[in-house]
Amino acid sequence: MTKYPDIEVDLIGRDGNAFAVLGNVKTALRRGGVEQVEIDEFMAEAMSGDYNHLLATVARWVEIADAGEDEDDADAEWDEYWADEDEDDDDDF
Repeated sequence: MTKYPDIEVDLIGRDGNAFAVLGNVKTALRRGGVEQVEIDEFMAEAMSGDYNHLLATVARWVEIADAGEDEDDADAEWDEYWADEDEDDDDDF
């Protein structure tokens, strides 16, 4: 069970950088109104092991954004963009 299910973090593009993951989650916790004592507890727990432990800790504390949703949204935006471009091209001839 996630401790803060209403707080979602995006880990896409962090490329295994533990400091980037920690910073992203810490910022999300702050924005979510979590008290500093709790944030310090998260940080201590997250840094008490290896990278896999860090990710497991993140998953216990916050929701992790679904990469598939982001990719689907991006694909839909590009499809819409190119559809608009195709319509505009017809006007040029």
